[in-house]
Amino acid sequence: MAKPNPLLSGAAGRCPNCGEGHLFEGFIRVAPVCEACGFDLAKADSGDGPAVFVILIGGFFVAFGALFTMVAYNPPIWLLLVIWLPMTLVVCLGLLRPFKGLMLAAQFMNKASEARRDQPVP
Repeated sequence: MAKPNPLLSGAAGRCPNCGEGHLFEGFIRVAPVCEACGFDLAKADSGDGPAVFVILIGGFFVAFGALFTMVAYNPPIWLLLVIWLPMTLVVCLGLLRPFKGLMLAAQFMNKASEARRDQPVP
């Protein structure tokens, strides 16, 4: 059996080791172990990386869309807020899970681990 691409598996919310089990047990809570292969997922930590990427990418698209709408159609401000504030929420929440999966899969693919201060550097 060929190993799956960890990045594609992570973006899809699957285990980066086997590509079968679920990576998340909630919306963005990482499962402790893979239900298919038993791989330990608890040690993976993506930190704030996914949130930063989502804010930058989602903010760019929403700000560009709002600015384009404002310049092209000149709607009232309340209409811009009614359209683009929910769009911000949808875009950011829609991107958060795939980006967190990508960051966790990148850690797996590169065999990254947390640095510990109590161990000497080799």
